[in-house]
Amino acid sequence: MSKIIERKKQIVTEITDKFRESKSTIIVDYRGLDVSEVTELRTQLREAGIDFKVYKNTMTRRAVEAAELTELNDSLVGPTAIAFSNDDVVAPAKILNKFAKDHEALEIKGGVIEGNVASLEQIKELADLPNYEGLLSMLLSVLQAPVRNFAYATKAVAEQKEEQGA
Repeated sequence: MSKIIERKKQIVTEITDKFRESKSTIIVDYRGLDVSEVTELRTQLREAGIDFKVYKNTMTRRAVEAAELTELNDSLVGPTAIAFSNDDVVAPAKILNKFAKDHEALEIKGGVIEGNVASLEQIKELADLPNYEGLLSMLLSVLQAPVRNFAYATKAVAEQKEEQGA
């Protein structure tokens, strides 16, 4: 009996550590997905470096309390799977939101973004953000715009002076 209790404590500690260490955590209800769909989802998440697991709700509730994220208790009803991402904040929300659009059976229940409990609206907004490379290219184009405009203005002034001089 004590071995079972000890094992459960280890699982609660594991879940608590994942909640604390992950940059982004999304809780989903996967009821209604068949085995091939769940396998496809797991593959997409694994390729993005996201840990996707199913834990018992009682153990997850204890871990949530230990991690001081008790607002998530309302989400821990029914079949629940959790996606943990230690590297990318946007990837789990983006992948799960896209998968939920294609498969109505998948429902996003809630999540944690950088240590703060997030609403469904915040998760969907996060999913709509471009990835890191997209944000970087947007930033670079914004930074290049003044230089490009200055170059065009300089060229126009030079052409104007050239016409006046001719």
